[in-house]
Amino acid sequence: MTKQAIIDRDAALNLIDELRVAVPEEVRAAKRINQEGERIIEKAQEEAERIVARAQEQAAFLISERGLTDAADAESRRIVELAEDEAAEIRAGADSYAAGVLGGLEADVSRTLRSIERGIAMLEERRAAYAGQPAQDEDVAGYAPDDEDVMAADEDAEAGAPTAGRR
Repeated sequence: MTKQAIIDRDAALNLIDELRVAVPEEVRAAKRINQEGERIIEKAQEEAERIVARAQEQAAFLISERGLTDAADAESRRIVELAEDEAAEIRAGADSYAAGVLGGLEADVSRTLRSIERGIAMLEERRAAYAGQPAQDEDVAGYAPDDEDVMAADEDAEAGAPTAGRR
């Protein structure tokens, strides 16, 4: 018994290449979404600061011109509250959008993981089927099919399943 197993090299390499392409693209998309959300939040904060500054200017004008301190305080609070509400809405929208994209990414990664797990299970089944089989008529790769391997390959071929010996 050895720890070595025979796998379809091309299939394994193709699976690895698919993972290299799929996962980094999804991660980059999530980073872009996160950066966009941060940009929106920063923009909302700048807008809120601008609105607060404008409210302070208006309050100073009202105080100096009319002496309406109470009205100026109320207006500045209203403007600040409006800006904070608007910023909260923007944050909530950005968070919702990011959560949706990340949920989609999670689903994609889960599908990929299930595919990998199925591939591993299939390879382990093949390895278990070949374990303990005496070597006969070794080919160039060192693989020697026996009667059970040939029968299993025939059954796989009939079922449309790929066999370990194919390349």
